[in-house]
Amino acid sequence: MIRPARPDDVPVIHRLVRELAEYEKEPEAAVATEAQFHDALFGGNPVAGAHIAEHAPGDGGPAAVAGFALWFRNFSTWTGNPGIYLEDLYVRPELRGHGYGRALLTALAELCVERGYDRLQWWVLDWNSSAIEFYRALGAAPMNEWTVFRLDGRALRELGTKSGS
Repeated sequence: MIRPARPDDVPVIHRLVRELAEYEKEPEAAVATEAQFHDALFGGNPVAGAHIAEHAPGDGGPAAVAGFALWFRNFSTWTGNPGIYLEDLYVRPELRGHGYGRALLTALAELCVERGYDRLQWWVLDWNSSAIEFYRALGAAPMNEWTVFRLDGRALRELGTKSGS
């Protein structure tokens, strides 16, 4: 089952982000707190959304969180319409291959269609060949002529600090 995240999901979202950071070999980079996630998703001015994939065990026990998708709205100046940027998609390793990743992406694609958004996009690490194959099988296309740039840390602070202050 896929559903929109609720405020009581914040601790598990935080935990899943930490698991994703471990998987992507950058555990020290995941410094966001539960409070930051709560504010970003459910605060007075939410800037992101999230969906949860729940796994119902065959023994009738309680559902467990299998994975999540965390996203935010973006905008295309070329089409004049919003879209969704998928920041994180993560399914716990032991539950991969059960359709949760596809179901999460389907839920976001449905949201795009319902809202009249033109695109759903994301990044994937070059070394993550299984994810790349999965995305291609869904019909997603790599943006090979584009290079991702990022300004953060010291460089961001230097550029963002007004000269003379």
